[in-house]
Amino acid sequence: MLAVLAFIIIFHIVALVLLFISAIDNAWWVGEDFSADIWRVCTNITNCTEISDSEYSDYSIMQAVQATMILSTILCCISFLIFLLQLFRLKQGERFILTAIIQLMSCLCVMIGASIYTDRRQDLHQQNYKVYYLVQEGSYGYSFILAWVSFSFTFISGLMYMILRKRK
Repeated sequence: MLAVLAFIIIFHIVALVLLFISAIDNAWWVGEDFSADIWRVCTNITNCTEISDSEYSDYSIMQAVQATMILSTILCCISFLIFLLQLFRLKQGERFILTAIIQLMSCLCVMIGASIYTDRRQDLHQQNYKVYYLVQEGSYGYSFILAWVSFSFTFISGLMYMILRKRK
């Protein structure tokens, strides 16, 4: 039972680390000499432009992606803390339902943020040519891929918490 508990804790921490990396790192859209994420566009290491509403049309779309990624990370942290509290407070035989619900809400937020970016990326790059003029030709970067991987990790983790019962 201790091995299962250790696996669940490590799995949750891995999901949390993936969420942090995908939300923070500058690699949602990458090319040879540039990278772009949900916060800024960099044409080289020193030349970065922050994405702001003053020079960015449809800024609300990017704000939705930013907000859902931040919210998913916060919810994943909260669910981990609640899991640790429930580990010591639940009676024997009860399920970790509250932890599971919060973890699945985190999963939903990641899915919404990554889906919005997937759907609207091309439109955002074309409408904001002034910001994205050097980054038109590229591909999805590892932060974007990590966002989708963290979606699957948080989903599996949420399901594990739904099934898991507290034992001695």
